Amino acid sequence: MLEIAVARRIGELDLRIDLALGRETVLVAGPNGAGKSTLLRLLLGVLSPDAGRIALDGEVLFDDVARIDVAVEERELAYLPQDYALFPHLDVMRNAMFGLAGLPREERLHRATEWLERLGVGNLSRRFPPGLSGGERQRVALARALARNPRALLLDEPFASLDPVARRELRVSLRGWLRSWRLPALIVSHDPADAVLADRIAVVEKGRVVQQGTLDELRQSAASSFVSGFVVRRD
Repeated sequence: MLEIAVARRIGELDLRIDLALGRETVLVAGPNGAGKSTLLRLLLGVLSPDAGRIALDGEVLFDDVARIDVAVEERELAYLPQDYALFPHLDVMRNAMFGLAGLPREERLHRATEWLERLGVGNLSRRFPPGLSGGERQRVALARALARNPRALLLDEPFASLDPVARRELRVSLRGWLRSWRLPALIVSHDPADAVLADRIAVVEKGRVVQQGTLDELRQSAASSFVSGFVVRRD
């Protein structure tokens, strides 16, 4: 269970988010400037809330009252950035092993190999990121994130760097992976097509969760014009 109750003011953005997710996938949608990416930064620990509490499986990661602020590297969160952030000078295997420092080399190699194979890119282990397709880079970045055995998964616009054909293909794959992993997963997206990935959608506008529910529930009773436009049927 990932429990979020945070507040942070940045310029004109007054962010106050209360959200909880179990072993499910929640899509956080909203217009530009609503605070979606800020929320991810608060969860990761690269930005601290002004007030609030974040807990994962009962362990407090942040609490302003108790003065707890767990370091980024100790939060056990997997993060997939928009551009995947692979190191161009490292081959696929060394990219996948990155972040496992402190473990014996054999263990790092085993974990990286396992996840590259599970995500279908084990045959690319000696290739370098500039020579990979967008979809291949996404899979390598996911393998790197999951090799750390995280307790929750954060994805920031996971298909933004892909062409339309690759988006459709990878969306189907990611949907299956998320259902099999059953990690608490939070996906930030502005693309309505990504709603198929989620068990639940939380819509954020002007720093607040204005509505949450399944896609069908949001379609039946949209709380704002943004929600109405986001959940309109496109089939």
